[in-house]
Amino acid sequence: MNQSRIKPTIWFWVLAVLGLLWNLIGVYFYLIEAYMKDEMRAALSDAQRAIFETQPVWLTAAYALAVFGGALGCIGLLVRKKWATPLFLLSLVALIARTCYYFFMTNATEVFDMVQGTILPIAVIIIGALLYIFSKIAADRRWIT
Repeated sequence: MNQSRIKPTIWFWVLAVLGLLWNLIGVYFYLIEAYMKDEMRAALSDAQRAIFETQPVWLTAAYALAVFGGALGCIGLLVRKKWATPLFLLSLVALIARTCYYFFMTNATEVFDMVQGTILPIAVIIIGALLYIFSKIAADRRWIT
C-alpha cells in the first residue's frame, strides 16, 4: 500500500494554525500561573489563593502536559507528522485529569465566576478532543504521515 502523503486542504492549515494559537495561549497562562508574582497572588481572593497554593504537584505537571502537548501536537500537524496524534491524546488526558480535580476535589466552580470556573474548562476539553479527532482524520486521509 502506498503510504505517500496527500496534499491537505486549506482548512487543514487554518485549523492547525488556529489550534497552535489556542495552545500558545494555554502555554502563556501556564507560565503566568507557574511564575505568579506575590503581588498577583495577593490580588486573588483568599479562596482562590487557597486553590492555587494547595494543588498537588501532579496537577501542575498535568497542566504542563496539557498545554505543551497540545502546542507540540499542533506543530506536528503543521510539519505533517503523525506523532501529533499521541501528543493530542496525552494533552486531552491531562486536561480531563486537571478539570476533574478542579470540579470534584476543590470548590473552584464556586470560587471562580461561571466562565472561568465552569464554561472555560469544559470548552478547553472539547477543543482538545476536537484537535485529537482532527489529527486522527488527518492521519486517515494521509495528510500527516
